[in-house]
Amino acid sequence: MSVGGKKHQLVGDLAELIRSGRLAHGDQLPGEHQLAEKYHVSRGTVRSALVELQHQALISTHAGVGSFVTFDGVPLDQRVGWARAFEDCGAPVTTELLGLTEVEDAELSRRFSAPKLVRVKRLRRDETGRGISLEEATLPAVGPFAELRLVDDSITATQHEAGLHPVGGEQWIAAQPLDAAAARLLGRSTGELFLKATRTSLDADAQLVEHVVSLLDPARFSFHLTFGSR
Repeated sequence: MSVGGKKHQLVGDLAELIRSGRLAHGDQLPGEHQLAEKYHVSRGTVRSALVELQHQALISTHAGVGSFVTFDGVPLDQRVGWARAFEDCGAPVTTELLGLTEVEDAELSRRFSAPKLVRVKRLRRDETGRGISLEEATLPAVGPFAELRLVDDSITATQHEAGLHPVGGEQWIAAQPLDAAAARLLGRSTGELFLKATRTSLDADAQLVEHVVSLLDPARFSFHLTFGSR
């Protein structure tokens, strides 16, 4: 059986266990290593199968160490994209698309096999019209991204259509004073301290899904870290 066939079998078997009730709500799935051995596939294939089950809303995954973002103390579900997450929590936040262009990034090209890249630049404002975040997302130019098009004005929806599924990565958080250009866009003072969040998301083959640099108003955003078993 091909790798694709084994992944399909794994997804089907786990989905049947969940839908039949043999795996009840809150039950823990077998570990990646155990599933990889049982189905004779790599752990990358297992992670890809788990992502597919997430997209079917059958499971949720929790890493040993992870972080999530809160806005005014309310957690944002980054799996659905921030625009949808703001809407779901009732936050009156608007998003303005500042640019969607092809770019060259020597560092990302060196690290990953993504010959062409696009960059999406977005500004978010609060209910007063004041800028609260400035974001630049760099992604492989595949699917709708290659056409310089966003599905439903959403990076998350466009990633899904393009077949870009994150399973892990890393994130860095630091305080950084705004330079003149960022301050002008945000309607803030040059030198005002913002949170700088740099997140690189990878797929099951450790290839680039998204590299995002965000400047966030520390009065509205915070980061929450979890670790250990939950």
